Order: sequence, then C-alpha cells, then structure tokens
Amino acid sequence: MKRKLDVQQLKVGMFVCELDRPWRETPFLFQGFEIRSEDDIVELQRYCQHVYIETSETYQIPPPRKPADKTLIQETLNHKRVEHDLLIKIESHPLLKPVYHDQTNLEEEIEIVREIHRVTKNLVYALLEDARLGKNLNAAGAKKIVGEMAESVIRNPDALTCFAQLKKKDEYTAQHSMRVCILALSFGRHLGLEKQELNTLGLGALLHDIGKMKVPNEILNKPGPLNDYEYALMKSHVPRGVEILDATDGIPRTAIEVARCHHERYSGAGYIHGLKGDQIGLFGMIGGIVDCYDAISSDRAYHTGMSAHAALKKMYEWRNRDFHPGLVEQFIQCMGIYPIGSVVELNTGEIGVVVTMNRVRRLKPRVTLALQPDYYPVPGATTVDLMTYKTGDGQPCEIERVLEPGVYGINPVQYLPVTTAA
Repeated sequence: MKRKLDVQQLKVGMFVCELDRPWRETPFLFQGFEIRSEDDIVELQRYCQHVYIETSETYQIPPPRKPADKTLIQETLNHKRVEHDLLIKIESHPLLKPVYHDQTNLEEEIEIVREIHRVTKNLVYALLEDARLGKNLNAAGAKKIVGEMAESVIRNPDALTCFAQLKKKDEYTAQHSMRVCILALSFGRHLGLEKQELNTLGLGALLHDIGKMKVPNEILNKPGPLNDYEYALMKSHVPRGVEILDATDGIPRTAIEVARCHHERYSGAGYIHGLKGDQIGLFGMIGGIVDCYDAISSDRAYHTGMSAHAALKKMYEWRNRDFHPGLVEQFIQCMGIYPIGSVVELNTGEIGVVVTMNRVRRLKPRVTLALQPDYYPVPGATTVDLMTYKTGDGQPCEIERVLEPGVYGINPVQYLPVTTAA
C-alpha cells in the first residue's frame, strides 16, 4: 500500500514508489528507490513537494560480500575489494558519479573501432572452432583484443556499441559473444571499474559461452521449445565452458566466474549451482545481466528479439527476482532510456535512429533522421542533436515514443556509422 507524504517528513529507509511530477523532470531515473542517505532526501525536496511511499513492501538489498580471506591469492583479493567497494557505492545512492569521461567523439572513435571489430570477429570464430575441436584456446590473442576494446570503451563506448547492433540470426553464438563483451565493458566503465578489472571482465564476457561448442547444433538452433533432455544438454554448456577455461593457461579465475555464473539468478532459481544473492559475485551478476539483455533483444532460431527499450523495461521488472536491483538500475542508466539503435518518433513527427548518447542529459541523444512527418525518406544522412534541435514553432524537440525495430521498413543498422562488411 502506498501513502502520500510531504517531503519534509521523509526519512532514510523509506521506499519512494511515486513522485508528484513526471520522472523525466527530475534526476531520478526510476519512480521506485529506497532513500539511503540524507542527500537523497535533500534531492527529493529540491524537486518535489510530496511523494508516495510504499508502506507494505520492504525493499531489501543483501549486504555486500565480506572481504576475501587474506590467504587467497592477490588477484582474488583485489577482485573482492572491487566487489565490496562497488556494491557499497551502488547500494548507497541511486545515481553514481562517473569515473570516466569521453575522450573522443563518435566520429573519431568509429574509425579505430572498425578494425578492432574486424579482428575480434575473426578471433572469436577461431576460438569457438578451437573449443569445438578440443584445441588450446588462444588466450594471449583474446587478452590483446579485449585490451584494445577496453581502451576504446574508456575513450568513448558509443562506437563499439554501434557495432554491437550488427546481428545475424545464423551467427548468433559468435556475435552474441562479441556483443556481451562490448556490453560488459561499457557497463564496467559506467560502474567505474579499474582498467585491469575491465580487461578481466571483458575477457570473461568474450568467452562466457565457449562451452556451447560442446552442445549439438541441432539443440542450439532448435526452432521450438527444448524437452527436458535437450534442456539438460543446453545447461551443460556452463560446466563444459568452465572446464575449458580452467584448462587454458592465462585465464584469470575471476574471468572464469562470468562463464560459471552468467545463468545464476538473484533469487537462487538459476543454474548450475543455484547461487543466490551476492553468492553470485559481481562479475557473475554483470555477466547475467548483459547476457540476458542481448539474448532477449536479438533474433534467434526460436524467437524474434524485442526492442532495446522494451528489453530494458523487462530487465527492470525482473530486478530482485533475477538480478541485483541496484545493478539493473545502473545498467539501464548505462544503456540510456533510448539505447543506441533505437527507432524513435520525435514530437516533430519525424522518425529516426538513436546514434549516440548524451551521458549528461540522457533524454537528449543524437538522432539520425530516417523519415519525414509525411513518412517520405529524409534526403541524405541528417543527424540532429536533441539538445539544440527545435520543432517548427521553436519548441524543444523531444522523443515521443520508441518504435519496434523494422517499423516502416527501417533497418537501424543502416543509419549507424558501421558497415555490414566490417
């Protein structure tokens, strides 16, 4: 049950479920968060006169993991310290202060990324084939290319995110591995992971599905539901992948946690070990979020992917049950309300594709126009910045709604600075 409350009566620990004004007019991304500090109250008092608090629901986030035992190796100690510090930071306030700032613009970074994407694509296919044949994996090559991807994401994550929109249903496993790596690196940057931690996370994300090479193709690509036997074989890709990575020299144990835990779920309902809450670990939680997001927003043999905007809404609905609620909220902030590649309709009547984010004003991305208000194609490639673009009567231009991919025959990739040959 919710109850109206004057903002002067707010206290730490209360759960705010609704505001007295549209959320887009405030710095709060969601109408639903627990007040964790006096700063939260001050921020609410700046924007609202009253709010609605939940009186029957308890919003709980498990405490962060205790620091690892001093007898563990230094690598694990460092990783646990990052987990502890980040979860404290995530749980203490709904908004994070950015650690990284863009060093390049999209146009500058895209030319660097074009070659990185080409090399990564070739490497991933080689890694998957080696895993299928039981050969040693090229860990050194994987580390090198992930390091280059991490450097690019630190400079500006939008370029690689554009390339993550390249999707072919018949190449799902390989391209999914690349996209999950890109998403994990972008999310890690948003969370403020240190460079070495980004490299380890990205490596684990790139190799998280390596065990699928030990699952028959007819099961991986089955167009209908799996029976119990087939589902058991599908789930076996997790321990098979962990076994392959354990046997590969040079793969950090923390990277392997992405493969081990990316199907574990916050409530304990996942597989293989049924881990619950913070037992999953930070890298496992991140892996689960980005893996699920890409899976539900991509076309596969047995379903058509939903829009990125719809996928983020689903992820938010699944918080607490499937995913750490604070991490889900941060992932949505990382991707933006209108992720790159989203087809959007503006209040001018024009329709376009989001091509780059505004990390300060998230409702004001840059958009490449595709259709005029009369639904005729926009001549040439016209990209507008919603920070400055105006309607015909001089009003600020805003996004009215998000459309499903493919509407009006629009292929979002055609409006991004990438080529399918890359």
